[in-house]
Amino acid sequence: MKKLFQQFSNLNILVIGDVMMDSYLWGNVDRISPEAPVPVISVQRKENRLGGAANVALNIQALGANPIICAVIGNDIEGDEFIRLMEAQKLSSDGLLKLGSRPTTVKTRVIGHHQQMLRIDAEVDRDISDAETKDLLSRILLIIDEKKIDAIIFEDYDKGAITEFLISEVVTKAKQKSIITVVDPKKRNFLSYKGVTLFKPNLKELREGLKVDINLKNPGELESAVAKLQQVLNAEKVMVTLSEHGVFMQSSGGHQIIPAHIRNIADVSGAGDTVISTAALCLAAGLDDIKTAAIANLAGGLVCEHVGVVPIDLEQLSKEANSLFD
Repeated sequence: MKKLFQQFSNLNILVIGDVMMDSYLWGNVDRISPEAPVPVISVQRKENRLGGAANVALNIQALGANPIICAVIGNDIEGDEFIRLMEAQKLSSDGLLKLGSRPTTVKTRVIGHHQQMLRIDAEVDRDISDAETKDLLSRILLIIDEKKIDAIIFEDYDKGAITEFLISEVVTKAKQKSIITVVDPKKRNFLSYKGVTLFKPNLKELREGLKVDINLKNPGELESAVAKLQQVLNAEKVMVTLSEHGVFMQSSGGHQIIPAHIRNIADVSGAGDTVISTAALCLAAGLDDIKTAAIANLAGGLVCEHVGVVPIDLEQLSKEANSLFD
């Protein structure tokens, strides 16, 4: 396992998707408002973090590889703060497209006594225009041509940066260059990711995307749904995250459920970002499908032990992965 993690440092991963800023208000709750039956939080601390596809980039970076983000942000104060946060993390903003047509997506989480009490989303989620898509695509294709890209991650949050045309063009280019493509989907473009290497929905997304009911207690239902999805998408591999039940991987090598590890779950925010990042790096480093799913499953569980969206700790992951496979 040590050799695998060392290989990560040689990998360049292109992350395409919906970036956002995660804003946190941390405080204490001591009373109920006299104006309405709601708690009053006394804010002790404010913090802004990189979120969405940018959290995937942070996970890639934390795992020792080099992420390159291609995304859109608003031409606004929040966009400036987003770039400042990227620079502080030593992430390049060359792939970012600033648009006047939409704001930077900001998710504000209000946390009292280490529990999330409220989330406020400021965003526009319509698709970017054809002209904006072409601008973003040209940046992506330039990066693919100029740099050695080992994997491309589509991190789709249905906020409009990823369009059907963009997916088709990038996947075609990736195939020409023999670059693996990995997808963390949402509802809007669910069936648009044709011909990708790895497609990673969660169980809810799989049910909604295929419009089928899947009962994990009924043998074969999950396998047949995933087989149908593979057929529709012509995807090489499908990995379904099953929350407390672990992950399911299906590919030409067969299929298997990898059970979840028992954890003290504090917050599931950002776990999917960690899973897709880890899986992309493992596949790019040449690891087999089942071990890839096992390590990604492990990584997703580890970040759930922390409050808020946080990237994976490589040392902790390496230690647990070694004990898992030794």
